[in-house]
Amino acid sequence: MSAACLSVIGLTLPQALGIAAVLLLIVIALVLVVVVLKYGALWFQAFMSSADVSLLSLVGMGFRAVNSNLIVTAKIMGAQAGLDINRRTGMSTARVEAHFLAGGNVMNVVRAIIAANRAGIDLDFDRAAAIDLAGRDVLEAVRTSVYPKVINCPNPQAEGPAKLSAIAKNGVELRIRVRVTVRTNLHQLIGGATEETIIARVGEGIITAVGSAQTHMEVLEMPDRISQGVLARGLDANTAFQIVSIDIADIDVGENIGARLQVNQAEADTRVARALAEKRRAEAVAQEQEMKARVAENRARLVLAEANVPRAVATAFRAGGVRMTTARQKSPANSEPPKD
Repeated sequence: MSAACLSVIGLTLPQALGIAAVLLLIVIALVLVVVVLKYGALWFQAFMSSADVSLLSLVGMGFRAVNSNLIVTAKIMGAQAGLDINRRTGMSTARVEAHFLAGGNVMNVVRAIIAANRAGIDLDFDRAAAIDLAGRDVLEAVRTSVYPKVINCPNPQAEGPAKLSAIAKNGVELRIRVRVTVRTNLHQLIGGATEETIIARVGEGIITAVGSAQTHMEVLEMPDRISQGVLARGLDANTAFQIVSIDIADIDVGENIGARLQVNQAEADTRVARALAEKRRAEAVAQEQEMKARVAENRARLVLAEANVPRAVATAFRAGGVRMTTARQKSPANSEPPKD
C-alpha cells in the first residue's frame, strides 16, 4: 500500500502493518479453531492411545478424501494390540492410508495381523495388505491357519456326482466321499492354488489308489491305507493350503463294472461272429448263383453247337465231300471175286 493511500485513509505505515498482522493472526486463529473443532477430538484420542497420528496427517486425510476415523481406529487397534506402528518399518499412518486409497479393507487387514500375532504367526502389514488386495480374505486365511477347516471331496455344492467313482482291478466300483482337513499356508496364499485344486488332486489320488488295489475288499478292509497313501503324495504342493489329514467319510460298493464290460464284450463278439457268418453265407449264395449262371451259359453253348451240326452236314453234302453208299454195294455177297 502506497504512502498516498495511507495518507488518504489516515493511517501510517506502521499502523497498516500492525493491522495486517492482526488480520493474519485472526485468520490463522480461525483456521486453527476449525481444525481443532474438526480433528481435535480424533487427534486427542489417537494421542492418548499412542497411535502416532499427527494433526497434520489428519488435515491431509481431509484433503485426500480419506476416512480419518477409520485410519485412526485401525492405528489405535494396532497400538493397543502391541503391533509395530513405527513410521519406517511398521504399520505407519502413510501405509494404512495408502492401503485405504488402493481399495483395501483396512480393518480386515488389521484384525488379521492381530490374530496372527496372537497365534504366533509371522504376518506383517505389507504381506497382509498384498493378500487383501489380491482378493483373498486375509482374516479368514488367518483363522483357517489357526483353526483348520474341512473340505468335502467331491464338493457337494458343485454340479456332478455326490461321490467319487473308483474301480479296483477286479472290476468292482467303489463310491467314496472324502473329507480333507486343511490349514492356510500364508506364505503361498498369493499365487497358490485354491480349494478346487485340492479337491481335484485328492479325487485323482483316491481313484488312483483304489485302481491299484487288487480287489475292492482290500479297500473296504483298510480304507486308511488308501487315505495315507494319498496324503503321502504331497497333493498340497503349490497351493494356498496345507493338508492336515484325509479321511474317508463314506464308502459304498457300486456296480461290477468289470463283469458288465465282459458281458458287453461278449455281446460285441457275438455280433461280430454273426456278421462274419452272414458274410460267408452271402458269399456262398453268391457263388452258388454264379455257378448256376455258368451252367446255364454252358447249356446255351451246347444247344448252339447242336444247332450247327445239321448245317455243317448239309454244307458237306453240297460240297461233295461225303459219298453215299448203298447197302448192296456194301454187301460181301454181291462183291466180285478177286481176279488172279
